[in-house]
Amino acid sequence: MQPKRIDPLLCDRDLALSGTFYPAGFPLRIATSSPHVLQAAAESWAPFTREFDTPPMEFRIVVEAAGDLAAEPTFRVQRHLLSFVSDAHNFATGDSLTLSASFHLSEKTAADHAWLRWFFLESMAYMLLTQRYVVSLHAACVAREGAGFLICGKSGSGKSTLSFACARAGFTFVSDDCTWLLANSENRMAIGKPHHVRFRHDAARHFPELAGYPASVHPNGKRSIELPTSLFPAIRTAGRCAIRCLVFLDRESAGPARVERMPAADAMESLLADLPSYGAEVNALHEMTIHHLTGLPAWHLRYRTLDDAIRLLSEIPIPPE
Repeated sequence: MQPKRIDPLLCDRDLALSGTFYPAGFPLRIATSSPHVLQAAAESWAPFTREFDTPPMEFRIVVEAAGDLAAEPTFRVQRHLLSFVSDAHNFATGDSLTLSASFHLSEKTAADHAWLRWFFLESMAYMLLTQRYVVSLHAACVAREGAGFLICGKSGSGKSTLSFACARAGFTFVSDDCTWLLANSENRMAIGKPHHVRFRHDAARHFPELAGYPASVHPNGKRSIELPTSLFPAIRTAGRCAIRCLVFLDRESAGPARVERMPAADAMESLLADLPSYGAEVNALHEMTIHHLTGLPAWHLRYRTLDDAIRLLSEIPIPPE
């Protein structure tokens, strides 16, 4: 009988718990030693169903009693290798060639679901998807008559507030702050997160129905109110839509509220300036996808009030398919 070998690298650790999830509609299999991991993954992705027939991502997540709550990790990428490092008890590595990742986390980190989701689970899943299948845009998305409007702008320009206001006014809600663009999609497919909406802590001044919902401090340090869109049954939602127009917000513009055509080169420059570099190969994929996107009409929307912005969005002509 062959003697049992020692396992100082924890490569033989029994990961008896498992689950399958679909972040942004892509399959992900998780094996872990902690029920906290599966609970947190469900909090992130239970509303999503499988939309894409791609090989599943594979996460192996070892949780140990030792160690404190992770500090905010340092994120690094070299070629196809991803590294998330907080400390000796909290780190993860990913491989975009195999779409796999391994995590070693403390029990305290696993038990803090918001922290675990923000800095490890969601960050790794979306980072891997961004290396191959999607371009992650800091943009909101709503649809009118089935046509997607990608709402772009700097932080604080009102993307989240306007997307929810549009949904209350009859648009279809797709995403409020992060929209994924399917790479190399002929119809410029946008993938959203329609199951939740996030507001600034003072959102009740725009939306009285939010009065009484408490704001909380998220792992990024910002205070916000995060709610499931199921709380608002009058709002229509969609998980994805074909983009037909680009809209760039300017909330503090002088002069009357108005929309003006924006040159395609300016739209492309603005979108690319907001994307991090992932290396030449991935950057080329993203740039080709953005170049295709900016073949659509782009508009500069200058406004001060939500009513003006909704009116102007309703008046933008939808181009033929």
